[in-house]
Amino acid sequence: MNLIGHYLRDFFGLFYPRLCYACNVALISNEECICSFCSHQLPETQLHQERENKFTQIFWGRVDIETATALFYFQKGGKVQKLMHQLKYKGKTDVGNYLGRMLGHRIRQNPLWDPVEMIVPVPMHPRKQHQRGYNQSEVIARGISQVTGKPLITHQLIKTEKTQTQTRKARFNRWKNVETVFRVKDENVFRSKNVLLVDDVITTGSTLEACAQQLKAIKGTRVWMATLAMTI
Repeated sequence: MNLIGHYLRDFFGLFYPRLCYACNVALISNEECICSFCSHQLPETQLHQERENKFTQIFWGRVDIETATALFYFQKGGKVQKLMHQLKYKGKTDVGNYLGRMLGHRIRQNPLWDPVEMIVPVPMHPRKQHQRGYNQSEVIARGISQVTGKPLITHQLIKTEKTQTQTRKARFNRWKNVETVFRVKDENVFRSKNVLLVDDVITTGSTLEACAQQLKAIKGTRVWMATLAMTI
């Protein structure tokens, strides 16, 4: 941003202050979406540094993946939950892009992620996406793409049925809820490719598993996974 842009932002900030999405404190000029105090308090996992970790263990015996990471640990009532709420339910896509870029920087730090060739967000059903106006997983994936330079592939992995919310469902019921609702449109797009599958949060892993199964059914396709948060 140029000098005039900074002055204009500071001027309008006097009347319409930009607030931290985690604590509602006014941001200063060099802060974006989250204040420095909250940023330092966010519980980063550092899982991107390990091939086998708490995230990958969820999928042992379920689907074969290369490695996986979540940027933060999710705690009920914590700052991460507040940020996720702003992204999913308040239309604050800028925080999703910001955190996606942060996740992208972490991924770039470790050669485990170098083979990734494309980034694929977990899709929403078109009707639900139309109602919300955006797919939060796509917003996050776009931030990762901006940092890593890996192309973002949308509209190839699709959701064909509108499912009930996964909230409060047991693991088996979560899996039955999404078992057959995802489909690949053109298998040639993913054949023999290294794919990074992106979602907002992982709990039981049912949604990611269902998506990964569709991709892994294509010859030569390998799957990495990344989310903003994982439940403890």
